[in-house]
Amino acid sequence: MPTDTIARKVAIVGYNRIPFARQFTNYAEASNTDMMVATLNGLIDKYNLAGKQLGEVAGGAVIKHSWEINLMRECVLHTSLDPKTPACDIQQACNTGLEASMYIANKIALGQIDCGIAGGVDSTSNVPLYLNEHVRKLLLRARRSKSATERIGNILKIKLKDFSPEAPANLEPGTGLSMGGHTEYTAKFYNITREAQDLFSLQSHQKMTAATDRGFFSDMVSPFLGLTQDNNMRRDTSLEKLAKLRPAFDKEHGTLTAGNSSPLTDGASCLLLASEEWANANGLPILAYITYAEMAAIEYIENKQNLLLAPVYAAPRMLQKAGLKLQDFDFYEIHEAFAAQVLALLKIWESEELSSAFGVTALGSIDLTKLNVNGSSLATGHPFAATGGRVIATLAKLLNEKGSGKGLISVCAAGGQGMTMILEK
Repeated sequence: MPTDTIARKVAIVGYNRIPFARQFTNYAEASNTDMMVATLNGLIDKYNLAGKQLGEVAGGAVIKHSWEINLMRECVLHTSLDPKTPACDIQQACNTGLEASMYIANKIALGQIDCGIAGGVDSTSNVPLYLNEHVRKLLLRARRSKSATERIGNILKIKLKDFSPEAPANLEPGTGLSMGGHTEYTAKFYNITREAQDLFSLQSHQKMTAATDRGFFSDMVSPFLGLTQDNNMRRDTSLEKLAKLRPAFDKEHGTLTAGNSSPLTDGASCLLLASEEWANANGLPILAYITYAEMAAIEYIENKQNLLLAPVYAAPRMLQKAGLKLQDFDFYEIHEAFAAQVLALLKIWESEELSSAFGVTALGSIDLTKLNVNGSSLATGHPFAATGGRVIATLAKLLNEKGSGKGLISVCAAGGQGMTMILEK
C-alpha cells in the first residue's frame, strides 16, 4: 500500500436517525429492516447520496430474527444507493454503533475506502419468539425417527402447553442476571444512593427537553411512522414522581427503577464518515474528526458489580495514547444505561483508592456541566445498536457548533465490554 494512504484523517460529515420510540408504541410492528432503511434513506436524501457507490456500509442489530442474517446488505438494497455498495453486519451489544464506526473509520484511515456509513438498529418490540427447548428436541427426534410408529410417538409427547412461545432473555449467560440485576450490585458496592440516581435521571430529561425545545435535534432526525421526536422523554417528571417508582430488579432492596434506568426502546441511527478529500469533493462540511478509540473488557462473573465498568480500563489507555488528561475535554458523552452505572464510573475515575483496585491510576473528576449536555439514554431511550451513532452524532454537532475543541465518548456494553472514543474539531 502506498505510504501516502496510511493514517488519513477520518471525518464525520453526516448523521441521521429516526426518533427513538418506547417499546410497543409507534414502531411495535416495524422490523429492523424497516427502521434501518428509513434511517439510511434520510441520510441519503440529506446528503445527496442517491445513485452513489460508497466504500462500504457497516452496522447491525443486537436482537435479530434468523432471516436478518445479512441485515445491512439487505437494507442497502432497499435504498437508492448504488447496489454495488458492499455492506456487512457487526454486533457488539451496546457498543455496536461505535464498533461499526471504527470499522469504517479504520478502512478510511488506511486508504481502503474513501467514505462509508456506520449504523445500528434494534427493536425490543419485534423480537424473535422460539418454541421451547422441550418441543424442539421432540420435533428433531420425530424427524430422525426410523419408523412411522416412532415418529408418531415423539409427536404425541408434545402437549398443547408446550407451544407457549419464549422470547429471548436479556441475561448474561455467565451469571443469569440482567444488566439491571448486575447494576444493582454496582449501586450497592459503590454506595450509589436512590436519591442520586433519581436526580441524575431527572437532569437527563430536563437537559433533553431544553435541547429539543431549542431545536438541537431538528436536523438530526427523520420522521418515521408518526413520530417526529423521541417519545421516551418525560417533560413533566420530577424527583417526587421518580421517588414513587418501585424497584425494577431487586424488588425488596433495590434502588434501580424504570425512572433511573434506560427504557426498552426501538430505533436506528447512522453516520456518514469520509476522508477530507472525499468530503471536500462532495461539498460536505467536516463536523469533527474521530482521532482515538479504545476497546476494553472486564471480568464480571466473579465480580458481578463490574459488568458495565469496562471503560475504567478503556479510558486511561486511550488518554495515554492521546497524551491527554480526562479534564482536557469540552464535552463528555457517557452512555446512560443506568444512572447508577454512570455515577459509579465517575466515582471510580475520581478516586485513587477505587481506581487502584482495578490496577489503574485515578483520572480525576470532570466538570459535570460538560456531561451529556443535551441529555442521554435515560431520556432518549436505548435501542442497543443505535445508541453509538446517536452519541457520536450528538458530540460531533456540539463540537461543530462550538467551532473547535475535543469531546470524549464512553459506552458500556453487555458481556463486560466497553469502548471510549475521542472526537476533535
